[in-house]
Amino acid sequence: MVSEAVQTAPAPAAPVSPGISKKRDAFFDNAKYAAIVLVAVGHAWEPLRDGSRTVDALYMLVYAFHMPAFIIVSGYFSRSFDGRPAQLERLVTGLVVPYVVFETAYTLYTRWTDQEPDRPVSLLDPLYLTWFLVALFLWRLTTPLWQRVRAPLPLALVVAMLATLSPSIGNDLDLQRALQFLPYFVLGLLLRPEHFRLVRRRAVRIVAVPVFAGAFVVAYWAVPRMSGSWFYHRDSAEELGAPAWYGVVMTPVLFACSLLLVACFLSWVPGRRLWCTVLGAGTLYGYLLHGFVAQGSKFWGWYDPAWVHGPLGAIVVTVVAAVVVTLLCAPPVRRALRFVVEPDMRRLFRREAPEEAGDRAAVRG
Repeated sequence: MVSEAVQTAPAPAAPVSPGISKKRDAFFDNAKYAAIVLVAVGHAWEPLRDGSRTVDALYMLVYAFHMPAFIIVSGYFSRSFDGRPAQLERLVTGLVVPYVVFETAYTLYTRWTDQEPDRPVSLLDPLYLTWFLVALFLWRLTTPLWQRVRAPLPLALVVAMLATLSPSIGNDLDLQRALQFLPYFVLGLLLRPEHFRLVRRRAVRIVAVPVFAGAFVVAYWAVPRMSGSWFYHRDSAEELGAPAWYGVVMTPVLFACSLLLVACFLSWVPGRRLWCTVLGAGTLYGYLLHGFVAQGSKFWGWYDPAWVHGPLGAIVVTVVAAVVVTLLCAPPVRRALRFVVEPDMRRLFRREAPEEAGDRAAVRG
């Protein structure tokens, strides 16, 4: 989901960082790899939720923090985005092009897996997991605004709360989701390296154990009492069957809970290079590709055997999902599919003349 672009450049999928650092940080690569594994595992657990309250509780717990973690990191590595031509080019090649390709591919693929041969290809209504590309595109474009306004985080929270009041926002570009997840991105814009160092202290790692244990207990209690769809942030309160004012209350509450879990999650992420560190640069590949396996697994009947819905089956499904997404993040896959996920489209854009570059630098100065 968060690709090499998120860490190394102000725009998506860039192999080199023009704005923050040319040296990759092992901590963030490890964090992205761990988060993409949780994304894949969460999707793999979906067919098991009805038969197991424990799996449903784990699912709710994971969804409470894995996307917020990705989005916060995305915001953190978007801090230098100011709309320079090269950055805008990367928005097109790193987000718009992959979105068009994978939105079309998922539509055609799910016509077969969902047995809906007439499903239309609609670039305005993101299908399945492609919503994140649209949201990141919109968040990146608005980055200069959030860096200029006073109290950006409270303002973003207000925007998210207001979004939950309006069922009429609809599915166009999945704006409901983009608006409700916006505070996490804005928070990432405000963070500095010292903030991540704070959550990586030994004391935080120790506290994270009872926090996650308590969160699981709460999730287990909440399974029959609360819809896990609140953590998708894709619907208004009324669409979730609640009074409109619930969304205004739930937004800051869920934001606080998610931040606590994100901090605990990050406290466990190693800061040194490991065997999986290199995979952190390919999480966008794992994100976009694992959905084909997740969608096909139900069509192919992988969940049909009764034992799959028992404890052993849940463990096997978890391991298989982790292995599959790990392979999809590997360098060979990235090299083979770079032309689709990170296409080189420099010929599409005109080069900026030296005098134009000088004028822009003078304006910024």
